[in-house]
Amino acid sequence: MPQRPAPSRPFVRLVLAISLDGRLAPPVGGAAQLGGEGDRRALEQALAWADACLIGAGTLRAHRCTCLIRDQQLLKQRAEAGRPQQPTAVVVSNSHEFPADWRFFQQPLQRWLLAPNAPHQGFERWLPLGNNWSQRLQSLADAGVARLVLLGGAALASNLLMADAVDELQLTLVPALLGGENSWLPSTSAALPLTLSERGAWTLTGAEPLGGEELLVRYRRQRH
Repeated sequence: MPQRPAPSRPFVRLVLAISLDGRLAPPVGGAAQLGGEGDRRALEQALAWADACLIGAGTLRAHRCTCLIRDQQLLKQRAEAGRPQQPTAVVVSNSHEFPADWRFFQQPLQRWLLAPNAPHQGFERWLPLGNNWSQRLQSLADAGVARLVLLGGAALASNLLMADAVDELQLTLVPALLGGENSWLPSTSAALPLTLSERGAWTLTGAEPLGGEELLVRYRRQRH
């Protein structure tokens, strides 16, 4: 059986839609919006599972908003469980300043900021950035986050994988070949820990056609 992450940090699920050649966006860049209706359903199910979602500052700047649960059944299930309608949005940034007119700041959810300095406005809670991901995830656990969805971008995903802090991969494969530099793991990133490529490091826990020729795959990290 796979070991659970230590109680001092949340269980982290990385959720991405990627092209068949592993790209998050076309070569011209811009907001990553590859998935179709099936991927949207899978994303909302992941958000409904989560206590919070983790978003890099670059991803927030590209979209100026975050994903919300819209499915009424999922919203009902969260309400019946005594949970907020939406998971908390946790933004990771070296800056504490964001334009107040972004749609993100009007969305019906809690907004937290992981940053070196406290924000002047827009966020309900500030968590110090700390020195490493062990400290950051510990602070989220201390704040009551047990299940965390990582929405990207690529640099943030790479950083958590470097720390071997991702417990599950939820990847939607989209029927497109895009090329370019916008890989879900940047080619400029440092090498990942060798333990992530060892035999048995990941177990396939699900593969599901989503319609529209999209395929959802899930891999669980095996910790020994």
